[in-house]
Amino acid sequence: MTEHVPFVVVGAGAMGLATTWQLARRGHRVLTLERFARGHTRGASHGATRNFNNAYGSAHYLDLLTLARSEWDELARTTGEPLLRLHGLASHGDRQLLEGVHGALVARGERAEVLAATEAARRWRGMRFDGDVLFTPDAGVVRAAAALEALERAARSRGADIRFAHAVTVVDEGPYGVALTVDAGGERLDVVADTVVVTAGAWTAGILPDAFPLPRLTVTEESPAHFAPRSADLAWPSFNHFVDPQRGPIGNVYGMPTPGEGVKVGFHMVGPVVDPDARSFRPVPEQAAQLREYVAEWFPGLEPHTAAPISCTYTSTDTEDFVLDRRGRIVVGAGFSGHGFKFTPAVGSVLADLATDDSARAAAPFRLA
Repeated sequence: MTEHVPFVVVGAGAMGLATTWQLARRGHRVLTLERFARGHTRGASHGATRNFNNAYGSAHYLDLLTLARSEWDELARTTGEPLLRLHGLASHGDRQLLEGVHGALVARGERAEVLAATEAARRWRGMRFDGDVLFTPDAGVVRAAAALEALERAARSRGADIRFAHAVTVVDEGPYGVALTVDAGGERLDVVADTVVVTAGAWTAGILPDAFPLPRLTVTEESPAHFAPRSADLAWPSFNHFVDPQRGPIGNVYGMPTPGEGVKVGFHMVGPVVDPDARSFRPVPEQAAQLREYVAEWFPGLEPHTAAPISCTYTSTDTEDFVLDRRGRIVVGAGFSGHGFKFTPAVGSVLADLATDDSARAAAPFRLA
């Protein structure tokens, strides 16, 4: 038996669920297929927190972030679940980069304040700074696990059909639709859709037809860690440290407080290239040691020896720009390059636009070549 549906979303991580919600709330019939069980830890959407980081200088990201903030708030109103915790973001390091970000934010009327290192250290006694700090109060964290639950609940309330443990094995575009072959727990399911949206993270390239003009996507296993604070009285912002490569460590640093787990600290995009189906789920020992050394140097308020590693994947483009585009009957959202989660409901909106309107276009940096 073959099912016929107008829209199929392949992948029910953050971006897939957001796209499902956006399509369903517009009145469309949508089927979403996810190869793993609900709440799995195989991809890039699990965990309690993600940075809601507005330290961008490029208009296309700031535009997307403005939409994301509005849509996060709408999702919270719809579900009654608060999803953003706006305790502010402290960014330090590369002065030229921070000046560009500050200028871009101020030009848009966003709140942004430059603090001397001494003032920043007074506010956040658990951190160390060696130069000016850009503080943006309308940033903080997304409650990531709660967001996934809210997106699924909101989508189902609008009639979306979301099926876990349904692995799409073949996507074949024809003149009258897209045929999908699905492994539903060992049973074959055939589905034909008018339009398919692929939001499959690290598995994207393996699902799309060979002729699809996808740019190179590199899958890496990244290993941030939670560290225990030395005192419960310390205040913590979310943070970025744009590090001069001549001064080490091995990459830029990001992090945020996660209630009940500590303060998350991680190097950005430094992990080994992996097959997403053959990961170790363990940090590279040398990188784990470097992260502890970094925490010992820059976080006097954290206990370096308490590192609790986290494993996740990055699926990155060479430019670190997202891929949000359509070819024929197939829409793709991919390459979120370790900085996509904050944009989740806005990405879902863009992908829903692309799926329902042949004239829709994402911002130029997000388009296929």
